[in-house]
Amino acid sequence: MDAAAFDGQPTLRGPRLLLRPLRAEDAEALYAAASDPLIWAQHPDPERYRREVFLPGFFAPALAGGCALAVVEQASGEIIGSSRYYDWDPARREVAIGYSFLVRAHWGGASNAEMKQLMLDHAFAQAGRVWFHVGRDNRRSRRAMEKIGARLSHEGLRDGKATVWFCIDAPAGSESPSTRPGFGA
Repeated sequence: MDAAAFDGQPTLRGPRLLLRPLRAEDAEALYAAASDPLIWAQHPDPERYRREVFLPGFFAPALAGGCALAVVEQASGEIIGSSRYYDWDPARREVAIGYSFLVRAHWGGASNAEMKQLMLDHAFAQAGRVWFHVGRDNRRSRRAMEKIGARLSHEGLRDGKATVWFCIDAPAGSESPSTRPGFGA
């Protein structure tokens, strides 16, 4: 694989979830998953549950960027969320994972860990470090980062919003991300 290229839209399958490239025809199903105001309550953009905010401000850029994934619950076939790769830096071998959300029925269980594990395993085929940008006041996402073993790096502004940066480095040797605390079933 070309060192400058990063496959930002792989198809990744876990025990319960399928992550696949986001498609234009996913707009309504993804909006239905995102239309719960509580999903965005701690987010820097708390109005994202509104169709007129979500479709042009979240879905359209995700689709245009060619880096977004639909998160599908395999048992039901329903789209239950989304995530993205972004900011691939081939010289530093770093990439970010973010813009992630799941429907509330999948909060606090194994779904976020499985989604992140799949994405980290894919990223570490090329990246030595993965970054996560989280709204400073998003306590739920900050706890989720800690659960998967991410470490807090620093705090600052990103796109004009108060943000904290978490990172996970590629495992040494034969260790895989699935051996980290917080990963697995």
